[in-house]
Amino acid sequence: MRIIFLLVLVVGMGLAGYAAFMIMQQFEGYQAQIVSLNNDLRQSKANEIEVTTVIVAAEELKFGAELLEENVKEVPWPATDVPPNAFTSLEDLLGGENVDPRYIVRPMEIGEPILSTKVTDFGEDAGLRSRLRPGMRAFTIEVNVASGVSGFLQPGDLVDVYWTGGGRDIAQKVTKLILEGVTLMAIDQTSSEDISRPSVAKTVTLEVSPQVVAKLVQAQQTGKLTLALRGTQDVSLVGEIQVDQNDINPIENNEIPEERHCFRSERRAGELTQIEVPCPEN
Repeated sequence: MRIIFLLVLVVGMGLAGYAAFMIMQQFEGYQAQIVSLNNDLRQSKANEIEVTTVIVAAEELKFGAELLEENVKEVPWPATDVPPNAFTSLEDLLGGENVDPRYIVRPMEIGEPILSTKVTDFGEDAGLRSRLRPGMRAFTIEVNVASGVSGFLQPGDLVDVYWTGGGRDIAQKVTKLILEGVTLMAIDQTSSEDISRPSVAKTVTLEVSPQVVAKLVQAQQTGKLTLALRGTQDVSLVGEIQVDQNDINPIENNEIPEERHCFRSERRAGELTQIEVPCPEN
């Protein structure tokens, strides 16, 4: 009986020791997990991105529309990647009470940051005046269906301007590239870039410097202007281009041999006369 009691005691103590050992192992595993989580937390704090607030479009915004508070919303934005000219507070964008509204000058999609270049100042309309860069002027020229790409133009396009003139005779006329990469601000009376398709233009308005305005006035008075459409990303400069009729249809310089005349002198009735005779072959 005593032997059985001792055997049970030994087995019980062995089981208790084994249980304690397993509990200790599990506890050490938990400690390792806690240390790992603490390390991950410290690492995430070290890599935490500083954010700020940027105002974006809450819905699709159309050209010329009044900008209202329900049209926009605040979103968190990485502080290091805030777009230039973006608004970071509703107060800066919408102003306080009794402040005239802003208007949309460039269409915007949902989630697009509101930039100062895409809206007017307070109380300013959405016409061409609000879109002109400092020192630039809006100048309108006449075009027609046959004028290059008049049926494929939209506000915001870049165009080159060619001038043809120089004389009444077509052989005296020349065509020159006089302007490159000019921004087209309006087609006829439409200055919105948000049009479904290009239209056939009768007039186009360009954004140019005062010096170029004088150049275009002179060009319109002395010849005809033609537009050439550029690609969206094409900012290359071609340089001087001038073409005349000879470049299109060169005049061949074929020399016509001079006709020879040979004479023989004879005296008749006391007078010396010249009589034409066949020329000897060379």
